[in-house]
Amino acid sequence: MWLIDSSIGRKVVMSVSGGALILFLTFHMAMNCVALISGEAYNAVCEFLGANWYAQVGTYGLAFLVLVHFVFAFILTIQNRKARGSQRYAVTERPKSVEWASQNMLVLGIIVALGLCLHLFNFWSKMQLQELLGTQSSIAAPTDGAAFIEYTFSKWYYVLAYIVWLAALWFHLSHGFWSALQTLGWNGKTWQCRWQVIGNIYVTLLVLGFVAVVLTFYFKSLC
Repeated sequence: MWLIDSSIGRKVVMSVSGGALILFLTFHMAMNCVALISGEAYNAVCEFLGANWYAQVGTYGLAFLVLVHFVFAFILTIQNRKARGSQRYAVTERPKSVEWASQNMLVLGIIVALGLCLHLFNFWSKMQLQELLGTQSSIAAPTDGAAFIEYTFSKWYYVLAYIVWLAALWFHLSHGFWSALQTLGWNGKTWQCRWQVIGNIYVTLLVLGFVAVVLTFYFKSLC
């Protein structure tokens, strides 16, 4: 199958899965911003999703997308390193036309993956998983998402970890956004520049939404 066997096919899989994950992050950011307006409204959203069958299907689908994205990222990275061979050591300076994020996508991806594991520990394992198991965390009820946000972001070490994670996510997505569109064929010289600008604006707003939640609840905890 060309999507798996060919380099172009793997890049298409990376682009499509990455685009789907960006859409999920957009929804997740919008959902989290509800907590800035009303804890009760946010909890209503959490209760609506919870451990219902559609939420579980969505969770399994997201897990599959993340797995596919990272597996193909490693495959492409190894493939590119083999293709360059010893030549990758010949250049000591980064070409001006090559973004820093482009050369460090694997490292950024690893940081993003570690941040995802932390996020799953802080929220999914204490909310949806607890609801599925019929148990409850010592912090709050599984559907009391506002309480988990307040607890997590009252800890400075979690705040610092999330800021580092979100910074890595910004670099990863800012390159991945336009790179995915380029892979899918929208790579004209004029539109490539436009997509870079659009992507940077979109990703910046996306990440700032998450940062706003983290910092708002942290400073709120100091009052």
